[in-house]
Amino acid sequence: MLMRGESSKPIQIYQIQVTLRGSRPPIWRRIQVKSDTTLAKLHRILQHVVGWEDAHLHQFVIQGQRYGVPDEEDMGPRKKRDERRYKLSDVVQAEDSQFPYDYDFGDNWQHVLEVEKALPPEEPIRYPVCLAGARACPPKT
Repeated sequence: MLMRGESSKPIQIYQIQVTLRGSRPPIWRRIQVKSDTTLAKLHRILQHVVGWEDAHLHQFVIQGQRYGVPDEEDMGPRKKRDERRYKLSDVVQAEDSQFPYDYDFGDNWQHVLEVEKALPPEEPIRYPVCLAGARACPPKT
C-alpha cells in the first residue's frame, strides 16, 4: 500500500522557469529539480537561487490550494496545507504547469513557476541545478 507522497512513478527532473512577476527587465531563473522534491525543499531552493534570505512568510498556490508552513490561526480559504507533506509530483502535472510562489506578504513578491519540461535524470548530475538566470532580486527593504 502506498502512502500519500509515495509513488510508483519513476523520478523525473522538472525544468522550471521562475520569474518575478512585474519585474522589468525580467528577473528570472531556470532550475532543474527532482519530481519527488517536497514543496518545503522547493521553497529553500527558490530562496537560494533567487537571492532571498528566508526572513518572511511564503506560500505556493496550486490548483486553488495553498501550501506553506501551517498556522493554527489559518482557517477557511486561508488554511494552508503542510508543504513538508507534498512532493512536486503530487501537486503538479509536469510539463506546461504554472503556479505562483508568493514571498513576503508585506512586499508581496510574486513569482511565477512554469514547468517547462519533464526529463529523465542524468548521471552524474546532482539535483537541484540552476541552469541560467538574469538579474538580482530587488534590494532588501
